[in-house]
Amino acid sequence: MTDKDYSFISQSVYEACGIVLSEQKKDMVYARISRRVRKLNMTTFAEYINYLNDNKEQEFGEFINSITTNLTSFFRENHHFEFLKNTALPEMIARHKDDHRIRIWSAGCSLGMEPYSIAMCIGNKIPTNWDFKVLATDLDTNVLATAREGVYSESQMSGVDSANLKKYFLTDGNSNRYKVKDILKKDISFKQLNLLHEWPMKGPFDVIFCRNVIIYFDHETKIRLFNRYAELLAPGGYLILGHSESMGRENKQYKGLGHNIYQKLMP
Repeated sequence: MTDKDYSFISQSVYEACGIVLSEQKKDMVYARISRRVRKLNMTTFAEYINYLNDNKEQEFGEFINSITTNLTSFFRENHHFEFLKNTALPEMIARHKDDHRIRIWSAGCSLGMEPYSIAMCIGNKIPTNWDFKVLATDLDTNVLATAREGVYSESQMSGVDSANLKKYFLTDGNSNRYKVKDILKKDISFKQLNLLHEWPMKGPFDVIFCRNVIIYFDHETKIRLFNRYAELLAPGGYLILGHSESMGRENKQYKGLGHNIYQKLMP
C-alpha cells in the first residue's frame, strides 16, 4: 500500500461516512482492504482502487464494510443497562403514562447484541399493551444481516445470564449456536443508515445509544451529531456514549451524569 493508495482510501472513507483514518490506522486498513484485494484476485491496492472507481455502485458498500469496526458483545458496559433499567425506565413509564409510546435508538448496532440487550433489559418490564420499539441502525450491511438473523456462537453469549438465555434464545446442541426468539425480535427494527446522511426517522427518542461510534469522527462531525441527536431526543431523554468517548463542554444541550451518560436539558 503506497502513501497515495492510503491517502485515497482515507479520503474516500472520510467523505462517505466521516470516519477519520489517521496514519496510526494504516496497518488496520492494510489488513482489512487486503482481504478484498485477495477475494477479487488482484495483486495490488492500486488495481483495487481502479476497480473501486470503475464499479462504485457494486463495490463501494463492500469497501466501507471492510473498514468499519464491529467489536461488540451482549450487555457490554453493563452499567449502562443498569442505568437504563433502574433510572431511565421508571422515568419513561411516567413520561408516557398517556401515550404509552417508548422509543430507543441503537445507533451503530453492529452485530445486534446492543439492541437485543436493550430489549432483554426492559422489554418485559413495560406493560404489554404499550408501544415499545428499538430502532437499530448501522452503516455496515453485512453486520446488519447477522443482526437480523440473530444467530450467535456459544462464545458470543458470555454476557447473557441463564434466565435470559432460556427465555429469549433457542439452542442447537449439535452446533452450539443460539438463535434469538421472535418474542425478542418483534420489538426491534434493523435499518442501514449512514449517520452523516439524512435521517428518515422523526423521533422523539427517549434514549439513544451511540457507543464506540463517535470515536472515529473528527471534532466538527461529533458536534454536528450531538446537535442532531438532541433534535430527536425527548426533553429529559438520554444520550449514552462509549467508555472512551465524551462530549465537549461547549455543548450546552446536555447535562453530564457520569459513566458517559448525558441527559438532554429541559427547555
